[in-house]
Amino acid sequence: MMTRRIAIIGAGAAGCFCAVEAKRRNPDAQVSVFEAGAKPLAKVAVTGGGRCNLTNTFRDVARLADAYPRGEKLVRRAFEALSPADTVRWWEHEGVRLTAQPDQCIFPVSQDAMQIVRTLENLMRRLGVELRCGARVAGIAPEDPADAPGFTLTFSDGSTARADRVVVTTGGGALALLDGLDIPIVDPVPSLFTFKLADDGIKALTGTVVEDATLSLAGTKFRSRGPLLLTDWGVSGPATLKLSSYAARHLADSGYAGSLLINWLSAGEDDVRAWISATKEAAPQKMVASLRPEGLSERCWKHLLTRSGLREDIRWAELGRKGENRLANTLTADCYEITGRSRFKDEFVTAGGVACSAVDPSSLESRRYPGLFFAGEVLDIDAITGGFNLQAAWSTGYLAACKL
Repeated sequence: MMTRRIAIIGAGAAGCFCAVEAKRRNPDAQVSVFEAGAKPLAKVAVTGGGRCNLTNTFRDVARLADAYPRGEKLVRRAFEALSPADTVRWWEHEGVRLTAQPDQCIFPVSQDAMQIVRTLENLMRRLGVELRCGARVAGIAPEDPADAPGFTLTFSDGSTARADRVVVTTGGGALALLDGLDIPIVDPVPSLFTFKLADDGIKALTGTVVEDATLSLAGTKFRSRGPLLLTDWGVSGPATLKLSSYAARHLADSGYAGSLLINWLSAGEDDVRAWISATKEAAPQKMVASLRPEGLSERCWKHLLTRSGLREDIRWAELGRKGENRLANTLTADCYEITGRSRFKDEFVTAGGVACSAVDPSSLESRRYPGLFFAGEVLDIDAITGGFNLQAAWSTGYLAACKL
């Protein structure tokens, strides 16, 4: 009897996780991982600022679509195979102690992403998974099922290899190897990026953090809430990254231009007007610059007064109706022009990839090519920050491995 050959293309989170589980379920099979880069799990090594935010408790996720703007239904099916709680147990069984932060992000207690990398590398080595780095797969060709069912892989150097089962886990930015196959593809666009703003006042506040701000794109329904970081190019932080994820395709279509509205207090206009009136009544002779809303630094408050056309030495009693209106509008809908995007560290994520409709949701197997599976970011699945993208990688990689 011939040995079953399982080829996994891409040694990222989904690929390596899939390889471990595939070998455990098929100990007599030859499981090979082909990676175009020089080493496996390069992206995992830098995720979470080098600490590896490997999943999330999901306690603050009201709807799965809030965490997964694209691919939520497929992720839900994958969670039936490996849930976030299952993932925690999996890693702790392998000796990785985990801790949940107040924001519900789960990290290794070691705060070292390399512990995750080494754990997967050691498991693949111990189980006998073949890892070939520097092996770029250029194409996949299905063989005649009546003759010898399987696939021929062609590498960039012209060499070939045969596999009975193939799992593609290359990520959304490496889809050229699927050229020639009749597989629906959603064009990939960047996600999880920061915004460039053409405003010197914001740039002068570099390093300032507003812990609870709400961002939205003017003229759309896209909005996000969370900590906002002001930088020397514009804005970053969780609120910005969430918005870039929710609006990834819209922003790509608009050339990364548009009007960003900032609600600096994440409060309604009526509540802000009530605060202005109460402050004006309680301290009429105080200077407006000396009394600011909770959560705003002195520098940020003075910037917002300037944006409102108010002098720093004006007293609350001197703040007329027009001044109140301008201040309320600035606090709840401060408008800045987006002039482009900046990549967020090395944690590059794409929206797009193999259309979710192209795979069987119960197995992630291609509907058109039996024996060809997809897992991880190569699928049209992506998430906001907080460990959600890695959780999708673990769960889809696991589900595919279970069906090989």
